[in-house]
Amino acid sequence: MELLLVEDNRRISEFVVKGLEESGFAVILAENGVDARRAISEKSWDLILLDIMLPDIDGIELLQYTRYKKINTPILIMSALGEPDDKVKALNLGADDYLAKPFHFNELVARINALLRRSKNVDFAENILHCNDLVLHVDKHMVERGGREIKLTLQEFMLLKLLMENKNKIMSRTQILNTVWGINYNSNTNVVDVYISYLRNKIEIEGSEKLIETIKGRGYLIRTKE
Repeated sequence: MELLLVEDNRRISEFVVKGLEESGFAVILAENGVDARRAISEKSWDLILLDIMLPDIDGIELLQYTRYKKINTPILIMSALGEPDDKVKALNLGADDYLAKPFHFNELVARINALLRRSKNVDFAENILHCNDLVLHVDKHMVERGGREIKLTLQEFMLLKLLMENKNKIMSRTQILNTVWGINYNSNTNVVDVYISYLRNKIEIEGSEKLIETIKGRGYLIRTKE
């Protein structure tokens, strides 16, 4: 497993690199945004560990750049910015997880392993899911609506896949959180609502029928006429 660590604090980067290498990961360090952008564009990574406060191109810009380039590599934000608004912003822009500094190293490894497991499991079954004119190709990790391809991040893809596998069935926030983000994820987070909004913005294009419904006090469902 090759990980890209983007971190300008030498003390933190040495600690993280040493620990991850001892845990069996191959880690490449980028100490600034320019080097990180080059590494992201030139090579495929299993996972990106991304700091926000960098000396030139900040982590948010790198996150936006990565998703703009249609690179769906799982991204784990590691930042001293731990306010809810900081987390929501990063998740809304396509981050897959957010870990506030300081953190326990064991938690970092657990979150990395969880993201890597989920990225592997995306291609688990070779089938196609339909919901009206929305089509999800599980084996190809591809989504189309009305014949137009829609680019999704890993978490968006898994969320949509869960809803489409349970068409016309209400999925509670807890069910979604446990399935997509893992049973040990912080249950007080609003990450489900954030990603539902993010998903709607991508699949509910202008002039198309709205598919994802909010069932007040219960959760979400994707409705089909089929």
